[in-house]
Amino acid sequence: MLDLLKNILVRYRLIFLAPYVKGVTLRRGEGEAMAVLNLSELETSRRPFISSLLEESGTDVTECYQCGKCSAGCPLSHAMDYQPHQVMRLCQLGAREKVLNSSSIWLCAACMTCSARCPRDLDIASVMEALRRTALREGRRPKEARVSLFHELFLSSLRNYGRIFEVGLMGGYKLRSGDLFSDLELGRQMFMKGRLKLFPHRIREVGEVRQIFERIRDMEGNG
Repeated sequence: MLDLLKNILVRYRLIFLAPYVKGVTLRRGEGEAMAVLNLSELETSRRPFISSLLEESGTDVTECYQCGKCSAGCPLSHAMDYQPHQVMRLCQLGAREKVLNSSSIWLCAACMTCSARCPRDLDIASVMEALRRTALREGRRPKEARVSLFHELFLSSLRNYGRIFEVGLMGGYKLRSGDLFSDLELGRQMFMKGRLKLFPHRIREVGEVRQIFERIRDMEGNG
């Protein structure tokens, strides 16, 4: 009976039933990529991981019932290795390594579509952010290194000027990523139409913005 149930789970990839079947190794794949979850091994780490996400994001991932509305509305789900509802399921299972080493948490644009569509009012975008913070805190190398680099440069520009200096942001990104020549024509067109300024504009209240950054840094240090 257990073998029969295991075959059904694998065939139809019903990952949401997995935690109720002890000792089952579940495979989920897209094309040639396969993910293996040993449910018995995950059981010991599952509750601490769920509790840490609840504390950091304010969201109880166990309340997700896998309707898939978040993934249906996500504008970047096509590029993710795990779609948003699958990320939530991996969190429920306690599959810590898989979710923290995934591309999905870095490709999330924090557009909040998933959170707005969720019938359980779960803040899925906040869970994604909590996963990113956890990965960085543990010194994990982001699977999408360029996305992480863009985040770093974006926040640096915001801290320095109180707003985004587009030319400086993209120049820094191009140099540090090694992607020097893509989008050059688009940049030229934007410059000719006056959409890009060669020199930054610093807002008058930039000191207050920097204080916000310092407060957040203190909060993260105390956490």
